[in-house]
Amino acid sequence: MELSVYLAGEIHSSWREDIKQLVNEANLSITCYGPMENHDRSDHIGEEILGEQPTAILKDEAASSINNLRTQILLEKSDVVIALFGESYKQWNTAMDASTAIAKGKPLILIRPETLHHALKELSNKAQVVVETPEQAVAALSYIFEEE
Repeated sequence: MELSVYLAGEIHSSWREDIKQLVNEANLSITCYGPMENHDRSDHIGEEILGEQPTAILKDEAASSINNLRTQILLEKSDVVIALFGESYKQWNTAMDASTAIAKGKPLILIRPETLHHALKELSNKAQVVVETPEQAVAALSYIFEEE
């Protein structure tokens, strides 16, 4: 068996690499997908494809359409979604991706610190699993592969 996992969350820290390393160390047959982690490329992809835009808002709209295309395809392709909420960044895209996973019936593993329990209580209630660390998320995935 092989699983595809979409890693939703901020793109400013190394948490995705941590997950991938843990998956490799556990020798799990998992392919990970996620948003474009090169922030400049993500911000400029609309103009790269559609041409220069006349305003900053239209530049954002153009980039959003291309980034949303990527997210929709890769999230749809995934068997499981892991959404990480941390303390440092605004998490609107993470909330959107987690909600999309729920709406599509994709199993959701939510990683969030205890301090965000109240803020994320409704989303947590809809997730299949809520954990506080990437290690716990990978342990939950590892359990899927156990035969006994």
